[in-house]
Formats: sequence, structure tokens, C-alpha cells
Amino acid sequence: MSDLRLSLAIGDYDRIRPLVDGNVRIDGVDPVFSILDPEEIFFRAFKYADFDICEISLSSYTVKTANGDCPYIAVPVFPSRAFRHTSVYIRKDRGITKPEDLKGRRVGVPEYQLTANVWVRVILEEYGVRPEDITWVRGGYEHPGREEKIALNLPANVRLESLPAGATISSALADGTIDAVIGPRAPSCFDRGHPQVGRLWADPVAAASEWYGKHKIFPIMHVLGIRKDVAERHRYLPGALVKAFEEAKSFALARLSNTAATKVTLPFVEERLQHARQLMGDDFWSYGLEANREGLDVFLEAHHAQGLSSRRLKPEELFHPASLESFRL
Repeated sequence: MSDLRLSLAIGDYDRIRPLVDGNVRIDGVDPVFSILDPEEIFFRAFKYADFDICEISLSSYTVKTANGDCPYIAVPVFPSRAFRHTSVYIRKDRGITKPEDLKGRRVGVPEYQLTANVWVRVILEEYGVRPEDITWVRGGYEHPGREEKIALNLPANVRLESLPAGATISSALADGTIDAVIGPRAPSCFDRGHPQVGRLWADPVAAASEWYGKHKIFPIMHVLGIRKDVAERHRYLPGALVKAFEEAKSFALARLSNTAATKVTLPFVEERLQHARQLMGDDFWSYGLEANREGLDVFLEAHHAQGLSSRRLKPEELFHPASLESFRL
């Protein structure tokens, strides 16, 4: 019997490279990989359900799962995680020196419901900054006209505007039309070294480390989804994916831990790896529901409270049941 020929779209990460390179196999599957930017994957997945298996935004997936109209069912594999203290960019000339100073400001977002923005709003709430305290201004980072890929029904007290035609998030921050930007990417004006654009947290690593010490949560950005019709036809697939992606992650970490020669084109990689393990433990990028239940619960509570999901989901509702258990010796 030949293996299943299935399309699989995902970002270019070291933790999935062993699957792409063939060092780790998915039982019974001959995958056709598309290595794409997340924005393209999400657009195609939620608009056309293009892929059999793909990386999907946790926030968009939660919106559609709560509505009961998601074409995908997830497994507890998390291709992307990030501390989002790196995701707030400000005008330096507006007197914004601490999170509380964002109250009353105009803040640009590529999409309001992006997972990164949900997590940033979780962080800001600890400083007394609520979504209704900000005027949110939506637009594309570098291309005008970007809109929400998921239909939203936000609370009446949340102010969400769109940038004028032809404007972008980066140009608006550069010319001072908006006071700050929140999102998963840096606007190009920051990357180009605009003298009046900086980060809210000057040392985001220190801020994130302190936040983790308090909450013990490493925020999940993306999950791995299987198109529902594919999962229904091949009931073994959810478990096989969890097994294979876990093996691929272990393979990648073993290579990264080999300090005889640096595997990443960046100095101090070994030191950053040691710091992560000291702060978060050896399994700092954990898969599975139970190891991530608390973080998922915080996210789902915030997601519903922010008016993004129509009902408050439980973590178990996100995942295919067959992906939540495995054999034991």
C-alpha cells in the first residue's frame, strides 16, 4: 500500500526541517511540502482551505472554531511561539515611556485579531491598559488595503479604524499619523533605523523573562491544523502528526545543542539556549495539551474577553481527540 500524498504548508523552521529533509517521517504519509510565510498560509487556509495539513493562526482558528465554521481541526503541535514584548513599536517623540502611556493613543495593527496582538493586550492589561483605552488603526505593514481575514463582531466600545487609502502601517508610524504599532513583524521604518521609532520595552528579553518568571507561560502563536475531511478519512493521522513533529523538534534541538560547531548563523546561540533552559526547563518548546493547558486557558479567556470569540472555548475543544493520547510502554 502506498503512502498518502498530502499537501503540508508550514514556515521554514529548524524544528520542522527534519521532516522536510526526510530525516523524520510521518507514518503512512508522503507529504508535499510548501514552505511559505505565515500570512500566505493563513490567507489560503482560511479563505480556500487549500492545504491538507498546515500551520494556522491560533487566534483565527479560535474565532472560527467558536463559530463552528472552521475547515480545520488542530493537533497540539505549536510551530510558532514567541514572547511578544518585542512586538510594540512606538514614536519616541510622543512621551511614551511605559505601557500605561498607550492610553488614548492611536495604535496601528495589521489585523486586530492576530494572535500576537491578543497576547500583547494580555500583557497591557497588567498595566491597566484595556482595549477600549486605545484607538486601533488597521492597515497593511508595507502594502495598503490589508483587511481582517476573519469577520469580527467587536464590542461597541472598541474603536477600530482603517488607514486612509494608500497608507501603510510603516509609513503612518514614520510620519507620525499613529503613535505606536503592535504586531508580529517589525515595521520597515524601525528596521531602517528611523530616529523617532523605537521599542516600548527597550530590553524586551529582560521584560519577557520577568513575565515568564511570574506566569510560567510561553505564548503559543500557531497550531498545526488538518482539514477536517482529511482527518475524518484518515483517523490515524492526528496521532501520527504529533509523533512525527515531536521527533522532528527533538532532532533539531539535538543538533542545536551540539556546540562543536554553531548550527545557526548567529553568535551566542549556545548561551541563549542555556539561558532558555535555565529559565524555562529542558522542554521549553513543549507540545501536547497538558503541558500547555494553562497558557491556552489564559489565551482563550482573553480572546473571548476581547470580543474575538463568540463563546469561551475550553482547551480540549481546539484539538482532535485522537491527538490527545498515545500508547504507553
